[in-house]
Amino acid sequence: MVLIKEYRVILPISVQEYQVGQLFTVAEASKNETGGGEGIEVLINEPYEDEGEKGQYTHKVYHLKSKVPAWLRYIAPEGALVFHEKAWNAYPFCRTVITNEYMKDDFLIKIETWHKPDMGTLENVHDLDGPTWKTVEVVPIDIADKDAVAHGDYKPEEDPALFKSTKTGRGPLSPEWKNDLMNKTDCPKMCAYKLVTVKFKWWGLQTKVENFIQKQEKRIFTNFHRQLFCWIDNWVELTMADIRRMEEETKKELEEMREKGTVRGTSATSEE
Repeated sequence: MVLIKEYRVILPISVQEYQVGQLFTVAEASKNETGGGEGIEVLINEPYEDEGEKGQYTHKVYHLKSKVPAWLRYIAPEGALVFHEKAWNAYPFCRTVITNEYMKDDFLIKIETWHKPDMGTLENVHDLDGPTWKTVEVVPIDIADKDAVAHGDYKPEEDPALFKSTKTGRGPLSPEWKNDLMNKTDCPKMCAYKLVTVKFKWWGLQTKVENFIQKQEKRIFTNFHRQLFCWIDNWVELTMADIRRMEEETKKELEEMREKGTVRGTSATSEE
């Protein structure tokens, strides 16, 4: 058995803009999660082509340790909290697979994302078979909803309800921003349909861990897209060539940051 949810993130951004904005935000957010021996190590970042599909392939290693709940750290052996992320970005479709060498086939997180120029109204965009689609919970994410953000994650400078872009004029987002966006024909709009499949096969812990991972994925998607929107003035004028240069620089920075400093970024709370 696996636990599958589809998160739908609506944004006042075009699908074309998002391609740059996503990659910029990934690079910047990676820096915020790295330090003190933990964080993100980039092994591969290169173009790929496979059976007609073209895009960018990345292989990253996540060194977590403190970024998982205490009860999981207690039972996990030394070295088990290292995860490999392999991603195939054939935008507007992206596929990410996260595995763990200790658990092998008993652990999997798969994230499949379609980026569409709509308001999140498409059903079964990932073309699942009928019985599987019936088991999928659809979870909307509102980037302007402060109540959806964990208290420790909230930053006023990353609040779309407060932010106004000087370069695009977008924002701040009101409580009715999605209805307003739906009724406007001259404003960019899109939805990221993120299908998350989680498998954790460990007797006595499967349900608890799978629910914990899905909760963390929602938390990550929420914080990430709030940042993406509020950082728009930093990336909206960049080209893909700019992004590739930035990724190379970020890879070097992460290597240095992981070896020094203190642990930074998103960690699991005690009640999780």
